[in-house]
Amino acid sequence: MIQNLWVCNFSGQTERLWASDITFVPTREGWLYVSAVMNVRSRKIIGLSMNDRLSEELTAAALKQAVARQKRTEGLIHHSDRGRQYASYAYQALLRRYGITPSMSRSGNCYDNAYMESFFATLKRELVYGERYRTREEARLSIFEYVEVFYNRIRRHSALGYRSLEQHEQLLNET
Repeated sequence: MIQNLWVCNFSGQTERLWASDITFVPTREGWLYVSAVMNVRSRKIIGLSMNDRLSEELTAAALKQAVARQKRTEGLIHHSDRGRQYASYAYQALLRRYGITPSMSRSGNCYDNAYMESFFATLKRELVYGERYRTREEARLSIFEYVEVFYNRIRRHSALGYRSLEQHEQLLNET
């Protein structure tokens, strides 16, 4: 049994919160699974992993990328749903190794992870639904470019006063 998992309401408590989730994208080769980690304070996607298998390695790769980018993990809360990839012993051990406190959504309640649900809805509406990917590699490159070039740097976000995530993060760092 997994220990030290807790459920929380994060309204207004985004200072040290990361959120993570998985979605899938159709291609002619089959599904491409996408795992992302968001720094909720800045809304920036700081970890992104894609694979043809829905596995613990998929989520672990996104988490490791987020840790490498943000470096400081003490006092951090990592929120996800109760999917087996996040509840696995290996993923929970990885969180402990980085000193990150796990938090999981209530069973069957997608609203607990609204930040990630909103991001994936935006990704699909603005990119995926307008494409017909032939290969997983084509989808992977398209999604990577959308996230790293457009979403994180250019796209304006209504919850951030219509600033880009990059502009918002700069403002946060100045305060």
